[in-house]
Amino acid sequence: MSEVTIYHNPRCSKSRQTLALLEANGVTPNIVLYLENPPDAAALKHILTLLKLTPGDLLRTRESAYEALNLGNPARSDDELIAAMLANPILIERPIVVKGSRAAIGRPPEQALEIL
Repeated sequence: MSEVTIYHNPRCSKSRQTLALLEANGVTPNIVLYLENPPDAAALKHILTLLKLTPGDLLRTRESAYEALNLGNPARSDDELIAAMLANPILIERPIVVKGSRAAIGRPPEQALEIL
């Protein structure tokens, strides 16, 4: 198993570009299709810690579920935002690349190379 993991959505161009960039740099990552196999709450909290982000920072605000669930409401707690991402993994920003104690969002894709 690879020491690098990518939380990947093959329908996302940035996710595909990040995966291709990793592979072009000799990295064969463990690919997690997070829409089909979302992380659990503990894993998502760990990823947030590695990214040094809040749950609100990891939300995809242009997804219809964001508006439908009123996730922009500042009264929403971190736990509520995490629960929303777990129930609707499309809300999780992508791609996320994790290597050991470091993580990066591949936006732009080259950002993922910084943790290798």
